[in-house]
Amino acid sequence: MAPLPCLNCLRLEREVADLRAQVEHLARLLDEQRRAGKRQAAPFAKGSPKPEPKKPGRKPGNDYGTKAHRQPPEQVDETYEAPLPDACPDCGGPLLETHIDQQYQVEIPRRPIHRQFNIHIGCCQRCRRRVQGRHPLQTSDALGAAAAQLGPDAQAAVVELNKQGGMAHGKISRVLHSLFGIRLSRGGSTQVVLRAARRAEPVYACICDTLPQAPWTGLDETGWHVGGYKAWLHALVSPGATAYVIDPTRSGAPAERILGRDYAGVMIHDGWSPYDNFPEAQHQQCLAHLLRRCDELLETATRGAVRFPRRIRDLLEQALELRDRHEQQTLSTHGLAVCRGRLYNQLLDAIYPRKANEANECFAQHLWDHHQDLLTFLQFPGLDATNWQAEHAMRFGVILRKVWGGNRTWIGARAQAVLMSVWRTCWQRGQQALDFLSQLLRRHPSPVALPP
Repeated sequence: MAPLPCLNCLRLEREVADLRAQVEHLARLLDEQRRAGKRQAAPFAKGSPKPEPKKPGRKPGNDYGTKAHRQPPEQVDETYEAPLPDACPDCGGPLLETHIDQQYQVEIPRRPIHRQFNIHIGCCQRCRRRVQGRHPLQTSDALGAAAAQLGPDAQAAVVELNKQGGMAHGKISRVLHSLFGIRLSRGGSTQVVLRAARRAEPVYACICDTLPQAPWTGLDETGWHVGGYKAWLHALVSPGATAYVIDPTRSGAPAERILGRDYAGVMIHDGWSPYDNFPEAQHQQCLAHLLRRCDELLETATRGAVRFPRRIRDLLEQALELRDRHEQQTLSTHGLAVCRGRLYNQLLDAIYPRKANEANECFAQHLWDHHQDLLTFLQFPGLDATNWQAEHAMRFGVILRKVWGGNRTWIGARAQAVLMSVWRTCWQRGQQALDFLSQLLRRHPSPVALPP
């Protein structure tokens, strides 16, 4: 009679098989990452194309957006005739004109406008104070050695090229000279940006003052560099304004300075622990981060360890489906509240039991610590379930970081934060930041309201 197999040995054999499969899978992933890191020709490649990709470009229909072709201009500044040649260019025969058609062209002015302001200067007969006149197109009262200046539109264009286009100051100088014949040194371009930031400081203060009254705020942060040292770029996004802060640390201090510890709105973020220091606020964990974490666990999980991330992913996707049904008016507000309560209980039932897998237990602990923040978007219809708005605002700075890394000084970092905030807020409010800054530069330094 053959001896009965040892149950402990069978269990150990299964564990060894699972560990071997996991090691092989992780080794394959590590090898792929090492190979990808050595591809210097394509450091930002997204991998192999999909087997059945969607057709590129925007889809036809009412949501297509702005058409690619240009519309005829409402006002024509110059008109030129394109007459027929004297004879046919092929056979030399006579030509008979049948009709006249129109073609339109838009061109940029290459010749700069040189302005001279005759400044009338006098003094008060009572207090003997010196007084000088000022034209609405002036950006400064400086005279003497500083009398030759750039106009407000040119200064706003320098800021646009640097903070929006990501161009270095040397390239900005070359662009102005090659396109318009305007000579500007790199140092002059830097001073234009710093002066514009100082003039925009009151606007930045107004932006920061509006955030504590916002019903919700999205928050995100990313790495930055100042003078070669590590720093952090923070973004705080509300429905009508965006404030950027460059800080030496990744702490929640910038958010506390702007919002205040007693902020009572909804904070949408990725679950970073310093944001828990706002006891009066309600929180919404970014579901995109949680779903991505589920997918990462499923990449390495084996056997029964796949059940927990699959369950969490299914429940979060059900929450998003409930939101969509309510927006499509196929689910009433009362029905949404009932479904939300049931879904919340199902999440607790899935999270609470202790998990044998260490990675699953770590994820479950995070979900348990923030279980009240998972379905806030179903409690406030219209609230985002992810912090995509903050991440979208952060891309504005990430692109600049890829181009030139960061700032050389903390004065430049402050100017960076101020001007980025003004530019992003103007974009949110549907106003051209170039025009707004041009008008701002023409005023005397004084408190300025936000763009309408």
